[in-house]
Amino acid sequence: MNNADPDLAAAHREPASVLSLWLSLLSVGPIAILLALIILLSMASPHFLTPRNISNILAQTAVISVVAMGQHLVILTRGIDLSVGSNLALATVTGALVYQATGSTILTILTMLMSGAAVGAINGIVYVFGRLPHPFVITLATLSIAKGTALELADGRAIPGMPEAIRFIGGDAVFGIPASFFVVAGVAALILVMAKTMVWGRWIYAVGGKPEAAVRMGIPTRGVLVSTYIISGLCAGIGAVLLAGRTDAGSPLFGNLLELDTIAAVIIGGASFLGGRGHIGHALVGAVMIGVIRNALNLLNVDIFFQLIAIGVVIVLAVEADVLRTYLEGRVRTLRAARLQ
Repeated sequence: MNNADPDLAAAHREPASVLSLWLSLLSVGPIAILLALIILLSMASPHFLTPRNISNILAQTAVISVVAMGQHLVILTRGIDLSVGSNLALATVTGALVYQATGSTILTILTMLMSGAAVGAINGIVYVFGRLPHPFVITLATLSIAKGTALELADGRAIPGMPEAIRFIGGDAVFGIPASFFVVAGVAALILVMAKTMVWGRWIYAVGGKPEAAVRMGIPTRGVLVSTYIISGLCAGIGAVLLAGRTDAGSPLFGNLLELDTIAAVIIGGASFLGGRGHIGHALVGAVMIGVIRNALNLLNVDIFFQLIAIGVVIVLAVEADVLRTYLEGRVRTLRAARLQ
């Protein structure tokens, strides 16, 4: 019997170690896929890895990257924000109107940021204190309300003209690197510091991972949830500054399908719809992957409508990878528990 025990332990160890290896591969999967894409596309097109094209990719993905980071925090809490695209459009319109009325750069930027944060606050407050069953309901409503408000304020047309500082942030470059890239890096660094060094960051993971346990632990779950939607809205406001600067205008037509792009970026990057798992880098990797795919398809003269198909396929694969990861984690825990018995 004693001779059989080591064999039994080894039998338990081996499957667990193999499954752990698969989990490790899944965790680095998005980065590995992105690197593989870059290698393959650089072979397929001589223009892909040129400094100019890399700069274009960074500039094109800046808005998605910033807004996706806010979406990431919401998804960490098992939520979703469908209003980010319309929120961004409304922020560009209000900013353009304020600039026309005052000519002030500071007021224009503050208006965009406050407009985005206000819509986010409405989402969070109504969802939490209105006891709605899911944030899908209120964010779908504000998607329509914000879009309609933007169309009404702008009379359905783009409003040209933005301050020079905003045009620089959204459209110029510093030493060949888009200025918007530094905004993305700054937002990412700030959110990362907040998530890693503040107790608020741990609360987000707790609320998303085990909501009932978070309540029993005395975590202010309502405040945490509202804060994530405010930050998501604020990120939409920052994205509005970048897009308005790049286009030198505010428009109620901006942000179409941005909510889908940001959700796709978060999920493609490896975060989970089940909440409580993810890293801010996931949103950035996913956003860059979307940008790389679109840029490459343009370089290869692929029909623009095929881009939607390609992104959809990648989303399905990413979700399936999350399902597989959840299953493997359960199997590993089961095997390890059996080994301890």
